[in-house]
Amino acid sequence: METDGSLICSATIEWLNTLGVLIKKRTYKTAVLRLTRNNFRDMFVEVRADKGKEVTRLQLKGVRVLNRYMSEGKSSIIFNEVKCTMLLSNAPPANLINFMKIIFIKMTGQTEQSLKNPLREKLLSNKSLGGVQEISPATIAEIDKAKEKASSVSRVTTTTPSPSNSRKRKLINQNTPSIPKAKKLYANPTIRNLTAEQNKVLEMALSQKNIFFTGSAGTGKSFLLKRIIAALPPDTTIATASTGVAACHIGGITLHQFAGIGLGHATLDRCFSMASQSAAASTWRKIKHLVIDEISMVDGDYFDKIEAVARHVRKNDRPFGGIQLILCGDFLQLPPVSKQEQKAKFCFESEAWKKCVHFSFELQQVHRQKDPAFVKILNSIRIGRVTEDIANTLKATSLQKIENDGILATRLCSHINEANAINNSQLACLPGESQIFMAQDSDPMVSQTLDKQLPVPGRLELKVGAQVMLLKNINIANGLVNGARGVIVKFVDDVPLVHFRAGEHYLAKMEKWSIKSSGGSMFFRKQIPLKLAWAFSIHKSQGLTLDCVEMSLGRVFDSGQAYVALSRAQSLQSLRVLDFNVNQVWANTTVLEFYKRFRRNLQQMDMIPLGRKMKSANKL
Repeated sequence: METDGSLICSATIEWLNTLGVLIKKRTYKTAVLRLTRNNFRDMFVEVRADKGKEVTRLQLKGVRVLNRYMSEGKSSIIFNEVKCTMLLSNAPPANLINFMKIIFIKMTGQTEQSLKNPLREKLLSNKSLGGVQEISPATIAEIDKAKEKASSVSRVTTTTPSPSNSRKRKLINQNTPSIPKAKKLYANPTIRNLTAEQNKVLEMALSQKNIFFTGSAGTGKSFLLKRIIAALPPDTTIATASTGVAACHIGGITLHQFAGIGLGHATLDRCFSMASQSAAASTWRKIKHLVIDEISMVDGDYFDKIEAVARHVRKNDRPFGGIQLILCGDFLQLPPVSKQEQKAKFCFESEAWKKCVHFSFELQQVHRQKDPAFVKILNSIRIGRVTEDIANTLKATSLQKIENDGILATRLCSHINEANAINNSQLACLPGESQIFMAQDSDPMVSQTLDKQLPVPGRLELKVGAQVMLLKNINIANGLVNGARGVIVKFVDDVPLVHFRAGEHYLAKMEKWSIKSSGGSMFFRKQIPLKLAWAFSIHKSQGLTLDCVEMSLGRVFDSGQAYVALSRAQSLQSLRVLDFNVNQVWANTTVLEFYKRFRRNLQQMDMIPLGRKMKSANKL
């Protein structure tokens, strides 16, 4: 966990008089914030312009923290005693959370005596004024003590109100910091520990280098990508993905939405005109970091076109107009969608890839599956190698009974229409009346876009006995995670009560999903976090971990599709493969050659492969 008591962001400080009129204002495009103490142990926030000497120092006493937009790198600290407000923006969200956490840890660590009688503390300290020192890193004891207080503080802390309800702000105890949702500061997924190999990639991403990192399914690519995004300034970072579902997972938009050239079928000159005249032009000009997830599904010709568009719109001849690229994906999973008239080109075959990608990494530590034998099987399947032992092992799963407590296995289908047909027919066969749950969308005009990009449907029809899948992490410790399987046992006041395979019961209340538009606006949908799960498409399952899954791979039509399906399973014991045939498993030979060169280049660059040494089954 990071414990540095500093933050780099944009800052505006405003002072008001007793009538609430603005009397002084300071604006810092780039500010460095530090936490310090004086000789009396009073805590201060120091604000200094980047490379500047003038310092503004404000004491952390009687403060309120407004935090509704912390995930977007924005927050405010109100210093009530001096009638001053500090507005923070463009802060890397993870760093902002850590900064607020340090304030919380240090302020909750103050002694009771100093809170009750601060003047007595100062007089007895026998120290002179004037000395200032930086806040020391948080100790384990301080962190543990802060965690104990986090729950009680969370129940009374305020959030950033919108202008319409600004009168509803609540002031909490003056002697404790009103750190936002303090309990969540410790559960935030962007500040969990990274592995050594993930840290290596993160460090390179933060050093402004163009990078590509890959890895087999379950190695934590999306988790690491979220961590990288959270460590970058949000105003100059665009997170994109090749598909809407993948974009939703990382809190971004699709690459096509961002680029402003539609599907890229137009001529290059026409693409220049489209991008220059669209709302995307201003975004192209201001960004410094472009993140692309699921790069394996981006067509190479399209990648070349957006690279040329970037140079044209930004009027910068450097590759991608000088934008830093952070690319992530596994080319041995789903490939780009083939064009009718020609075979799709992989992104690594493009001219732009050769010019732009400077450093490459491969994550090798698998987190999804814990059984080394199953991991070894999946590594072989990934490269299209099926031995007799592997075939026999997968065929044996066809006899497994993986259902329990009325929870059936989810059937993975190669086509979306097939999955929808199975779900609709199974629901119709159930007795009883249906309950219809309509999503609450922030703007009905974007409902179709939300349908395409969010995993949760706009209209959800459920019955008692319906097989469902959880679409949001609710309680990770208890197994209520994205992809968990369950069955509806009853409705309580028109709310579905779901029994999950992990043994938990969950009353499924409305949850919220958000996406960004290409112009930076936020749209959200509120819906019950469930989806019918008798069947699911392989494409829609990317990123999920399924604890009860079956498949018949007879209709797979793309390289890597069988691997994606098999790698969704949490273990061999939770998997059933029907009518397994070795001909259903293959890897693209062009991709295999790419990974051979990829690993050879790692060795030639004297970069030790990250993670555990590759097993023989994973060597090409």
